[in-house]
Amino acid sequence: MGEGSYATVYKGVSLVTNSVVALKDIRLQHDEGTPFTAIREASLLKGLKHANIVTLHDIVHTSTNLTFVFEFVPMDLSKYMEQHPTGLRSHNAKLFLFQLLRGLDFCHKRRILHRDLKPQNLLISAIGELKLADFGLARAQTVPSRSYSSEIVTLWYRPPEVLLGSTTYAGSLDLWAVGCIHAEMLSGSPLFPGARTAEDQLKKIFKVLKLPYLP
Repeated sequence: MGEGSYATVYKGVSLVTNSVVALKDIRLQHDEGTPFTAIREASLLKGLKHANIVTLHDIVHTSTNLTFVFEFVPMDLSKYMEQHPTGLRSHNAKLFLFQLLRGLDFCHKRRILHRDLKPQNLLISAIGELKLADFGLARAQTVPSRSYSSEIVTLWYRPPEVLLGSTTYAGSLDLWAVGCIHAEMLSGSPLFPGARTAEDQLKKIFKVLKLPYLP
């Protein structure tokens, strides 16, 4: 179904329930052990049970592989939007936005930041349910002002303060990405695309929104 930097996702069938599942197979390196992102994703998802968050059914651990067994969701928002190149109908965009915000609110009330919201990490079920997925970069907040890394979130969906190096962000980090995704759903094109560096991304943002006012 897909391949990332440290994992491959397969479509499979559960021998327990005979239902279709998604298998996220993480390759383990003997000298490095289990990737920290995988440990973090598993620990957070085990406590996040919500209709708008992908369900982690089980974890299978062997000497060479770590496999997450997820509910099967056939498509992500990026592929869905490819079928609508001029943008989604306003009603559909509102429905997806509502579900995205509902799932995100569930996370934020439990002091969890997703930190990597983008269309590829939002899954769309056969009946139109939107589900947050890929919590590899997610973090649990201890206090609102705690410092974090600024090297998170795909550049196109990263807010200006993080692009400028801030490490004391909170839920607003995810909400900037939500705004970018909503605009993309309506127009059919990313709001701030194409940048390869933080400096280029800031230029694209300020070209559209202008420089912030300094009193």
